[in-house]
Amino acid sequence: MLLHLHLVRHGQTYFNRYNRLQGWSNSPLTEKGLEDARRAAERLSGVDLAAAFCSDTTRAMQTATMILDRNEAAGHRRPPLVADMHFREQFYGYFEGQDMSMAWWAAGAPHGAPTYAQIVAEHGLGATRDFLKDADPFHDAESDAEYWTRIEGGFALIAAAPGLQDGDHVLQISHGNTLLSLMNRFAPQGHDLTHRPANGSVTDMDFDTGLPLDRAVRVVSYDA
Repeated sequence: MLLHLHLVRHGQTYFNRYNRLQGWSNSPLTEKGLEDARRAAERLSGVDLAAAFCSDTTRAMQTATMILDRNEAAGHRRPPLVADMHFREQFYGYFEGQDMSMAWWAAGAPHGAPTYAQIVAEHGLGATRDFLKDADPFHDAESDAEYWTRIEGGFALIAAAPGLQDGDHVLQISHGNTLLSLMNRFAPQGHDLTHRPANGSVTDMDFDTGLPLDRAVRVVSYDA
């Protein structure tokens, strides 16, 4: 079964505005964030959505609800919204809510890479998670393996959703670093992965539920 996934980065939050790590923690959408969600809703208003998924964070649920409201107003069916922890952003543990530059310095400086960009360039994106977990005094931050086990569970939830048929369109509200991670895994070439996609942007992927995950996802467009 081939599903067309529309992954929307949630609207801007105050933590986004203040350049703070925001994984499982939460902060409200800003006025710009509400406009981000409205822009995504307008863009997807012509798509007949058969299912909708998001993380169980208010920023994701609010963005999803605005998109589904607009979609329904355009005359489409309204699928139930499934909010689940498998769709959350990466968990930053002790560093949740901290200034990004300070957190990535703590993670990367012991390895000679004091910025997020340097960690990725010299050690790979997966190392950003492993280094941060090592630097976390409680070791609560997700490792790369822990992160992907959870994210793959989200794909499994989509694949098993009742009632979906070949060719259906599916909404998923996603997060900045998760979108970067998905692109790094499934389409590392041909896209600018040096910065997070914009709040409210739409990334389209085709997901073949009958294939192993590494061969199941094809990126159609990114950060549009």
